Amino acid sequence: MSEMLWETSVLIEALQARPMGDLPESVSGISIDTRTLEPGDAFFAIKGERFDGHDFLTGALRAGASVLVVSEQKLPALGRVQAPMLVVDDVLKSLSRLAETARARSRAKIVAVTGSVGKTTSKEALRHGLSACGRVHASAASFNNHWGVPLSLARLPADCRFAVFEIGMNHPGEIRPLVKLVRPHVAIITLIAPAHLGHFRDLDEIAQAKAEIFEGVVADGTAILNADDPQCGPLATYARKAGVKEIATFGESAGADYRLLDFRSDRQGAEVEAEIAGEPVKLTLSIPGRHMAQNVLAVLGAAHRIGADVQAVANALSSWRAVKGRGGRHKLAMPGGTTVTLIDDSYNANPASMRAAIDVLSRAESGEGGRRIAVLGDMLELGETSPTLHAELKEPILAGGVDMVFLAGEEMKALDEVLAGEIACQWHESNDELLADLLRSFRDGDVVMVKASKSIGFSPLVEKLLERYEVKPAEPAPAAASADAPSEPSGGGGE
Repeated sequence: MSEMLWETSVLIEALQARPMGDLPESVSGISIDTRTLEPGDAFFAIKGERFDGHDFLTGALRAGASVLVVSEQKLPALGRVQAPMLVVDDVLKSLSRLAETARARSRAKIVAVTGSVGKTTSKEALRHGLSACGRVHASAASFNNHWGVPLSLARLPADCRFAVFEIGMNHPGEIRPLVKLVRPHVAIITLIAPAHLGHFRDLDEIAQAKAEIFEGVVADGTAILNADDPQCGPLATYARKAGVKEIATFGESAGADYRLLDFRSDRQGAEVEAEIAGEPVKLTLSIPGRHMAQNVLAVLGAAHRIGADVQAVANALSSWRAVKGRGGRHKLAMPGGTTVTLIDDSYNANPASMRAAIDVLSRAESGEGGRRIAVLGDMLELGETSPTLHAELKEPILAGGVDMVFLAGEEMKALDEVLAGEIACQWHESNDELLADLLRSFRDGDVVMVKASKSIGFSPLVEKLLERYEVKPAEPAPAAASADAPSEPSGGGGE
């Protein structure tokens, strides 16, 4: 039997809803997507830019929805739908009201994470690590926008000890209303980097927008900032102006509260030594990359601030694995006995995360006769700085000893031009053309890293490689949320 999430009487009050039909006593979940809806869920018919959940009510009932949350405005067109309903003025607004109610009843210690890179990775590391200390609720995938945050909060069970929410933005003013719903005890900003520069003048404006996260921190809460980020000082000033009195830092800088002391990586992962609030902590990570260790510092710092057992969290992180598209490694068995290592970092990209991924590739051990191959696609939303920022990837590629580069996307032409004559580099008109050339080029022992902005479509490219050639691990895969999230909710689209 499914666990009760909300009593229907509480739903009616929280949503300011008008009940219709034979309602259940409770619901076991909240859904906006008929494809992932579980029997007993309440289905919220949210209207997105491309889909309207009201068009999928029959599918929701067929999937087992126990009640439909619908708009009063849409009701006349739903005459043939016979089902328990909660009728509201606006479905998305009603979901936000339920999120407020969830936050008000929760006694969980809550962490909110934002930043230009590392949000989902840090959120998933927090989910995994804190589970060693009590029940944890965290937002699924990258549900970090105007519908994803309320949805995640509305799903918060009453008895959780910890909760973790990712908050994203593309424009100024987007974080503010979301963090005021979440009201975190700890707010983490992972790093300020040139992402979404098409919507901002410079990094200072990005930092100011990210700093909106401080406006929702509870009275005795903490801001955790990256001490190695040049924006750390300005962010601390923004935090103080927002009324946050406790400010802590993580990084490699000497004065950091949560400091990286030593980092040793190999093909299996990394050994990390850190100092967390003056106490030594050692841990093993299965995911190589110094940027991953940086994220873990913030995780351990947050654990310290919310009263979790830091060493227990550190121990738990040894079994944490990268979520889909964010640095996971896969063994590919190619025709003719060729073995290739694939580093899947295909979920998204900006200049900072691209450099980090190239660094991971440069440190990866290839087999005898194997090469390090970078498969790179456009970084989007960089505005007029895009050609320069793409061309500047030449430096880490050459410094990292990358042997071959495969490129796709109009913006990557800038990198192709500056790499000409420096390294084996191929630019392609399409992803299919790139994949065909890549398959013809593989040698035994090659290590290939794939990375691009999400909409470039490199994730399907990776999926084709895995479907055809992946050698499945002997042990069961670790539990982790999918990293794939849509840009909007829908009844038949993706959640």
